[in-house]
Amino acid sequence: MDDSQQPSFSHAEPVLSVHNVAETIKYWQDVLGFPNQWTWGDPPTHGGVSWHGAFVQFSHNPTLAATQHGHSMWIRVRNIELLYQIHQNNQAEITMPLSKQIYGLTEYVIKDNNGYYITFAAPTNYKKGRSEKLPDNVSILVKKPTVTQYRSLFEAVGWSNNATDEMLQTQLDFMQATVVAENSDNGDVIGCALLLGDGFSFYYVKDVMVHPDWQGKRVGTAIMQELTRWLDENATNKAMVALFSSEHLAPFYQQVHFAPTFGMMRIIDRDHQPMP
Repeated sequence: MDDSQQPSFSHAEPVLSVHNVAETIKYWQDVLGFPNQWTWGDPPTHGGVSWHGAFVQFSHNPTLAATQHGHSMWIRVRNIELLYQIHQNNQAEITMPLSKQIYGLTEYVIKDNNGYYITFAAPTNYKKGRSEKLPDNVSILVKKPTVTQYRSLFEAVGWSNNATDEMLQTQLDFMQATVVAENSDNGDVIGCALLLGDGFSFYYVKDVMVHPDWQGKRVGTAIMQELTRWLDENATNKAMVALFSSEHLAPFYQQVHFAPTFGMMRIIDRDHQPMP
């Protein structure tokens, strides 16, 4: 079976049983801020709201709606502080205020007009509790790490790398630029970032790594600032620079003017090739 025959998903929509579909839609629009809506029937017996990638349906079923006590749903969002302010201004019933959780998310909970509990959540901002100044004994340099230094960083951050020394050296030699952070007390490389590219219109940032002992001390920020400086001086006008990142690190890269965007990717997996 080739990729075009594989099942794919666009989104999932919870269906909540409610006493009154029209009143529920009005609440979700006026109080929770969901701009888009649709209904079925007159008066409506079914309907829904949506906002960006969040979709919720409502079905008129007073019997089931009466048993909703304790039922909840969870919605992941960006710019959660702004959304929280909107919900406060709209006098939503906030049953748990905006707070950072030990599992790395910032969340708050609203009880809607039917009694359902809606949790809004976002990754906790990585900057909390971090140093504001690069340590004096750290130097940021545009230079290649040695293969030993490069492999040591991979091991320190827990990334797997089965490449031979020859393969790693070839990769390092192929880079448009590499930036390292050095501990000037002993010469150890404690962080790096690599830049691939065609030298003209496209660049790709990879292997941004900081040794765990030095994380939270602005080493990664300084590395990316130096890489950005190199790009500003050497890349052509309108060149595209890309990278892959987990969502919780988006604020880290946004500080050097990267922006979230839509993209697609494919991983070559020779152990699991699709059937012809």
